Amino acid sequence: MYKLRQYQSEAVESTVKHFRRTNEPAVIVLPTGAGKSLVIAEIARIARRKILVLTHVKELVEQNHQKFHDYAEQAGIKSGVFSAGLNRKETKHQVTFASVQSVVRNLEQFAHEYSLVVIDECHRVSHFEEQSKTNAESASEKSGNQYSQIVSQLKSYNPELKILGLTATPFRLGLGWIYQHHYHGFVRSSQATPFKKCIYELPLSYMIKNGFLTPPKLIDAAVEQYDFSALQSNKFGEFDDAEVNELLGKYPRVTEGIVEQIQMLAAGNENELERKGVMIFAATVKHAKEIVGYLESKNETAGPAKEQSADDVSKVALITAKTKNDERAQLINDFKAQKIKYLVNVSVLTTGFDAPHVDLIAILRPTQSVSLYQQIVGRGLRLAEGKQDCLVIDYAGNGINIFHPEVGEKKPDSRSELVQVFCPSCGFANTFWGITDNDGKVLEHYGRACQGILEMPEDEVLDNSMLEGSMSANPQDNEVMPCDYRFRFKECPTCNAQNDIAARECHDCKNQLVDPDEKLKEALKLSNRMVIRCSGMTFSEHNGALKIVYYDEDATELKEFFDLSSEKQRTVFNLQFGRRFRNSSEPRNFLSLNEVLKESQGFIIPDFVIAKKDPKRKSKTHIVWQVQEKIFDYKGKYRTANEL
Repeated sequence: MYKLRQYQSEAVESTVKHFRRTNEPAVIVLPTGAGKSLVIAEIARIARRKILVLTHVKELVEQNHQKFHDYAEQAGIKSGVFSAGLNRKETKHQVTFASVQSVVRNLEQFAHEYSLVVIDECHRVSHFEEQSKTNAESASEKSGNQYSQIVSQLKSYNPELKILGLTATPFRLGLGWIYQHHYHGFVRSSQATPFKKCIYELPLSYMIKNGFLTPPKLIDAAVEQYDFSALQSNKFGEFDDAEVNELLGKYPRVTEGIVEQIQMLAAGNENELERKGVMIFAATVKHAKEIVGYLESKNETAGPAKEQSADDVSKVALITAKTKNDERAQLINDFKAQKIKYLVNVSVLTTGFDAPHVDLIAILRPTQSVSLYQQIVGRGLRLAEGKQDCLVIDYAGNGINIFHPEVGEKKPDSRSELVQVFCPSCGFANTFWGITDNDGKVLEHYGRACQGILEMPEDEVLDNSMLEGSMSANPQDNEVMPCDYRFRFKECPTCNAQNDIAARECHDCKNQLVDPDEKLKEALKLSNRMVIRCSGMTFSEHNGALKIVYYDEDATELKEFFDLSSEKQRTVFNLQFGRRFRNSSEPRNFLSLNEVLKESQGFIIPDFVIAKKDPKRKSKTHIVWQVQEKIFDYKGKYRTANEL
């Protein structure tokens, strides 16, 4: 009989507590191998009305249903399966486990009242609102629309429908976080997301430390790695197959050397146990076949590299998206039975695949998606008898830390590392990518806004809940609000309010904010304007005033002066530079020239400086330019100096 672990019980309790207060969609984040199926089973068991459990592949439908059947059988709760792939279409039971594709094709059979929808692998959901599909829409986004259609159908029968998602990877590269608020008190997204709040999360490190998952043993590749750095990925972190194949074709000996090392490690030695299950993640189908060919030749297996049939049970198997379903099922069963040792695949076994004996993961494909990387490594972290660890080798140089996925963004550059930045306003400890010195002091970080959440006073909560148009009639839903402090910002010229660097309208006075690209475009057209792409600046004293010199990449200079003894000029300087001191993590109100010069290394360099000819000051030898505007935290189509 199954028994819930403590963290699984806590996840269930968090779910009950959340939905007693609100109908806002919620998400639970548990690492791969944490037993999400049992959490789903317990939630379904204690629910009083009909429940629909959705996922995107039949293997997960079958797995979740089997765990529920074994777990809840003693309570006499009946469940069914609705999946064309499993040849079952049952809807009469209290709990239905279904594939999203089968349900969306048979919506008329779900014209009933359901109290709860549980979505496994919910990072695939992009929204719950009806949106028109376009030809350019990706497969994952279309899948998200399918969930939206189902939710809309069920809400027409029950407007109070509750939605719970479960995932190990709540961030999707190119789309962002799938929820807005975290129960620990921080903001993941200020944009609309499918889920309102993460109500429970457990880090991978906790699972490993407490013996719930196998420790990953991350080792460096002893042979030459692939170098995919010259390739450009799309917004989802994926690379073009043709470009990858062309690059791989330039290194014919690298793949053979990699395969030899994988086989050497899998064979074990006097210090290492022999590996029982090896999963190899290839970049393309052509690449996968090349890998299989080397594996077979080393195993003295005759015949060319090919996708193997169900009757061809050897030590090597290849599975791609084109492998027929019955062949795929047989190969997977043989791998799980350890009749096959090496399982090579191309983007098809990252979710919904459970083979606990896997103890070597070889990553030969590039990705910039932290979520995908986590899913790949997670295939080898399940517990199994006699399994001590799982070797993980990244031959593609992805450089992703599986223990710190919470930044949720790709690494800006090779120098970047995770840094902690405290908000000067609310004190929240933000985690951003950044650069530190040898002593660990943060020199620069790439955070845009504080992720902290502020608790509202009780009387203010009650007042807000009574306002017409309030987000929720339930005052419990408005107990928190995000901190509005910004480390990088676009200043409104009308009211000086700080806005997001991508904002088009001031959040305070509602005036339109001028696009920095329009400013640059207009300045570049005028003969009496100069625009420099700023790559550095220096501070010095000049006749009792502060002299700032801005340099571009060709050493062209623009000068600006501030008389800090003047209250008016001191105010202007602090508005422009004091707020941004040390990336706004230590905003200062500077009072004297000596104070500014002493701290000169902490000021942020503008991305562009725009100047105009000074008609009042003439020189026979050169044009006198007057700095008109500085553009900080630029995001747009023009290249900045640090992008060489």
